[in-house]
Amino acid sequence: MPELVPMPKLGFDMAEGTLVRKVKKDGETINKGDVIAEIETDKATVEVESPAAGVVKGWMVEEGQPVPVGAVMAVIGAADEVVDLAALRGSASPAPAAPAPAPIVVSRDDQAQNGGSAPETKAPAPAPAAAPVEAAPTGGSDAPASPIARKMATEAGVDIRQIPGTGPGGRITKKDVETYLAAPHPAAAAPVSAPAALPVSAPAAARPAPAPIVVSRDDQEVPLTRMRQTIARRMTESKQTVPQFYINSEVDMEAAMNLRKQLNALVSEDQKLSVNDFIIKAAALALREFPNLNASFAGDKVVRKGHVNIGNAVAIEGGLLTVVVKDADQKSVAQIAAEMKAMVGRVRAGKVQGADIEGSTFSISNLGMFDAEHFIAIINPPEAAILATGTVKQVPVVKDGAVVPGQRLMITISADHRVTDGAEAAKFLQAVKKGLQEPLRLLL
Repeated sequence: MPELVPMPKLGFDMAEGTLVRKVKKDGETINKGDVIAEIETDKATVEVESPAAGVVKGWMVEEGQPVPVGAVMAVIGAADEVVDLAALRGSASPAPAAPAPAPIVVSRDDQAQNGGSAPETKAPAPAPAAAPVEAAPTGGSDAPASPIARKMATEAGVDIRQIPGTGPGGRITKKDVETYLAAPHPAAAAPVSAPAALPVSAPAAARPAPAPIVVSRDDQEVPLTRMRQTIARRMTESKQTVPQFYINSEVDMEAAMNLRKQLNALVSEDQKLSVNDFIIKAAALALREFPNLNASFAGDKVVRKGHVNIGNAVAIEGGLLTVVVKDADQKSVAQIAAEMKAMVGRVRAGKVQGADIEGSTFSISNLGMFDAEHFIAIINPPEAAILATGTVKQVPVVKDGAVVPGQRLMITISADHRVTDGAEAAKFLQAVKKGLQEPLRLLL
């Protein structure tokens, strides 16, 4: 029986992805868990793992082609198995149109039997129009390129506009960058001869100053990337459709910072714990007590999630990507730290896996590393809440009637008033605060 490799659904509102690269070609042997393809979503370039071992019998789509969620991309079978690809194409093509999104959304939630949100998210399926938006400004200041291609070009010190794109609308792919870097570039020597025209030394001194001033005074239109379009759409939807309220609290971090210092002295550099690792664990344990914060609104009911999966916003070029620690309430702080390091590393390297970014039930946005003391985060639909955390500050505090140095952290919960109320959200913050102020609880 052949194994079908579908376009995965990475996020509740994802309608399609683009096949960027076939990692395994027709006829190649593959093991279960091997990377078979790289796809691009509105958020990132993601590696797709093979669901089975065998031989790649054939590809149903081509590189650069947009593929609906659930549509078959490739077929895997036994070495001696005969697969009728033509028949599979005929039976698979209509399927992705409607049923694909709903089962995936439902399978994520033990209690969510209502697939009502799937038809709504299917409406943006005409999103192929997003590709031309990005491809149009080919001659502009920013060439259309995938996030991983842009990152590779930047690291190699190459102006990405010099690289010919073979993707849809001239889009520059990872393969284009690899091909460009592997080839000799005589054109690179051309600019060296250009300065030979500069021996006009007298006027040269007069020209440089005005040019940058004129350019800097001109307005610039920067086309939105697909990621920025998605962020804009989802955050607008969140603020317009979700009645959000906000509560903040100040946490005494002295005990947590001392414990972190002691633990980090016992481990190697790559095993060190961050403040965010403690926050993730504290929030996960608090969500056990207050399941309405680990939930989503579903019209006539609230869906409480069966797992506590904490999403963490990671800043990348052009936007944010949320990586997810699954079952964070069941893991130690050290396990959480190791998973976060691995996932953030894959994000930075452009090697994100589907499991890294899907399935969050509650999110944390931490701007402490940017020295932000306090801010309010926007809820990430369909979640019911998000926790915003700032930096740990050393400040003067009053203790036993005396002013002494202390370490404080501001935390703010943004919550959906359709799902929870102020008193419950405030109690949730108290539980998070208790975990951080008595950090040994997080190690039990």
